[in-house]
Formats: sequence, structure tokens, C-alpha cells
Amino acid sequence: MFVRDKYDIELLQQGSSEAFERLFHQYGGKLYNFILKLSSGDTYLAEEIVQRTFIKIWDTRSQIDSNKSFISYICTIAKNMLMNEYEHQMVEYIYKEYVSKFVSTKYNITPENELNRKLLEEYIDKLTEELPPARRQIFVMSRKEMLSNKEIAERLNISESTIQTQLSKALSFMKEHLARYYKEILLLLISSHFVN
Repeated sequence: MFVRDKYDIELLQQGSSEAFERLFHQYGGKLYNFILKLSSGDTYLAEEIVQRTFIKIWDTRSQIDSNKSFISYICTIAKNMLMNEYEHQMVEYIYKEYVSKFVSTKYNITPENELNRKLLEEYIDKLTEELPPARRQIFVMSRKEMLSNKEIAERLNISESTIQTQLSKALSFMKEHLARYYKEILLLLISSHFVN
């Protein structure tokens, strides 16, 4: 099996789509089951991670070491993708909690938390200002004015797919920067829930 893998990997490195398909059919199911266990049975996420892993395999095919275990290699890639996905989900959750709890709702919080809230709000506003003008406008309309993609598309006279693309890029930018502070932000959010 390892000899066959080595042969297929070497063909893959040369751009063989047939070798890629053989590796996918050989290991796609195994990788799916591996991620399914790690994700506590999340079938959608497992399918998504498998697809993204093999897309990366194709994109980086020239860098694969044919002398090493292919299944170990793809499991490592998939596990890292899963961990990144969980971190991004956490950051997005934190951001949504921040918006819903601190922007839309007034909390009776301590002076210290109030200062932290203001600093966090200023930081998110600063990040928003760093977005390209068109993307910033779409982001503000979506997250602060709470408009749907369809409503934004109608107002700006552009397609919903363009709106989705711009929002996705804006959120990726926000997540990347907020991820550096997500532990502190999470503690702030949690502490506010227990203030009388």
C-alpha cells in the first residue's frame, strides 16, 4: 500500500489528476471518519474539512514528501484546519456577543469593565476603519445597521454574491486581529453576565 501511495504521490507531484483521485478515494473516507470523531459527529464540518484538505493537497502537491505516510500527513493538515475553524468560530461568537450585548444592550457593569468595553469598542471601530471603503460600508451596514445581504445589495445596486464575498473578507480581517485578544474578550463577556 505504501509503495502504491509513493507512486501516486510522485505522479501527483507531476500534476496527475488521476493519481489525485486515487488518493482521494483511498483516504477521503478515512479522513472523514477521523475528523468526524474529533468534531463530535459534525458531519457538515467533517465534509468541509476533507474537501479543504484535499484542495490544499492539490495546491501544495509539489511539497509532499513521498517517503512519509500520506495518511499521517493529511490527518495533520485536517486537524490543524479543524483547530483553526474552532478558533475562528470562537472569535466570531465573541464578536457577535460583543455586538449584541455591548452595542445593542446596556449592561450595569463595573467601572473597570466599562473601561474595557470602551477600549474594545474603540479597537473594533479602529479595525473597521482599516477596511477598504467599499468593504467597510458593507460591513457597517451588515453588522451595525443589521441589514440583510439582500437589503444591502438592493441599496448599493450590486449582487448578493459580491456582498457575501466582501463580508467574508471583512470578517476574516476582524477575526485575525481579534484572535490575538479573544481570551481577554471572552473573560470580559463572561464577567459581564455575572454582574448584578
